[in-house]
Amino acid sequence: MSWFYAFAGFAALIILHEFGHFAVAKAVGMRVERFALFFPPLLFKVRRGETEYGIGAIPLGGYVRISGMNPAEELPPEVVPRAYYRQPVWKRIVVIAAGPAMNVLIAFVILWALFLSIGDQRLTNRIDTLERGYPAATVLRPGDRIVAVDGARGSQTVLRDQVASHRCAGTPVDGCAATTPARFTIARDGRTLNLSIRPIYDAGNARTRVGYSYAIDTRDVGAGGAARLSLRGMGRITTGTFSAFAHIFQKPDQLSGVVGSYEATRQSFKLDTQRAFEILAVISLSLALINLFPFLPLDGGHIFWAVAEKVRGRAIPFWVMERAGVVGFMLVIALFVVGLTNDIGRLTGEGFRVR
Repeated sequence: MSWFYAFAGFAALIILHEFGHFAVAKAVGMRVERFALFFPPLLFKVRRGETEYGIGAIPLGGYVRISGMNPAEELPPEVVPRAYYRQPVWKRIVVIAAGPAMNVLIAFVILWALFLSIGDQRLTNRIDTLERGYPAATVLRPGDRIVAVDGARGSQTVLRDQVASHRCAGTPVDGCAATTPARFTIARDGRTLNLSIRPIYDAGNARTRVGYSYAIDTRDVGAGGAARLSLRGMGRITTGTFSAFAHIFQKPDQLSGVVGSYEATRQSFKLDTQRAFEILAVISLSLALINLFPFLPLDGGHIFWAVAEKVRGRAIPFWVMERAGVVGFMLVIALFVVGLTNDIGRLTGEGFRVR
């Protein structure tokens, strides 16, 4: 069922994104010729009024076709006044921006609902559970508080990375023991203890671990608090997305594509529904941000040239936009290929590490 849930989640993101374009285009008086989920060839189509609704065979997106998005397009005389490029710049911008705006709204609603129902969950340094077959199970106890590892103090990430710094000899294989033990300083029953634990390599996570999970403290936040936490989380996602693209040429292996996003969502549905919805919110907001990059054929490209027309005071020659569109299309394809290549590597290698 995880395949179906992940597919349904992605389909919902696509439908709602395109519905944003569709609804606002109708609202401002443009003529919408087609509203399609997925790309052609169409497997199913039905006409309602002036709009054809369809489902395509290639599940990589969706689209809304508005009359006159190509200035050179020949249209019946009665359609010309409602054509896209016959509309004021502000109408074109709001129609194009409506798609990414829907993705932002989806991300906010998902995160808000999660915070409202679950509360603000914060990871502590207290041990909650111990994994069978890992060395921590014979040394640590639930309730122990991790103070430091090898003298290093800090967040759970700092402590995890310190443990992972102890490596196996040679090429690591699943279950191999690190050559040196990690020295844990813990608080137990009011006492401070120093314990040595030799981590073992976990191939699924591509690092050495000792095998425990932290306890989580939860507090209710109410509707207003859930909204604040959602906006704060969206801010972090936005910063992370732009940071990832700013370093795309330095770390191209970190880029993920449609396949990777889908597989991460599918695995999350297998492990934890809450985690799956968190990932869908991240994907929805990331899609909005990426779509706003000022390159045709992305939504941001259409907005950029509409604004350029407003600043210039007259229409931008179509040949200019065509050439810019070719460059933008090549860039999008290049990023898609890099992302797909990385996804295939993860599918056949280290995995997506959704845990």
